[in-house]
Amino acid sequence: MPLPMKTWKTRPTFFVLLEILKKKGDMPESDLFSALTEQFEDIGYKDFTELLMHLEVSGKIRTTSMARGKKRIELINK
Repeated sequence: MPLPMKTWKTRPTFFVLLEILKKKGDMPESDLFSALTEQFEDIGYKDFTELLMHLEVSGKIRTTSMARGKKRIELINK
C-alpha cells in the first residue's frame, strides 16, 4: 500500500504566523499555536517556540509575560 504523499507548503511558517497576528491582532501564545497548527499540523511546540524566538530577535514580534507563565504575542509595526 503506497504511503500518502506529502506536499510542500507554498508559504513559510513564519509568514503564516505573521499573517495570523496581522489579521487577529495580539493574542496569547497558546491561541497563536492553535491557529498555526490548523495550517501546519506537523509543527511541534518546540519548533513554534524557536520560531517565536527568531521573530522576536528579528524585531518582528514582541512577547510579554502574563500571569502564571502565559505569554502574549504582539506584532511590531514598522
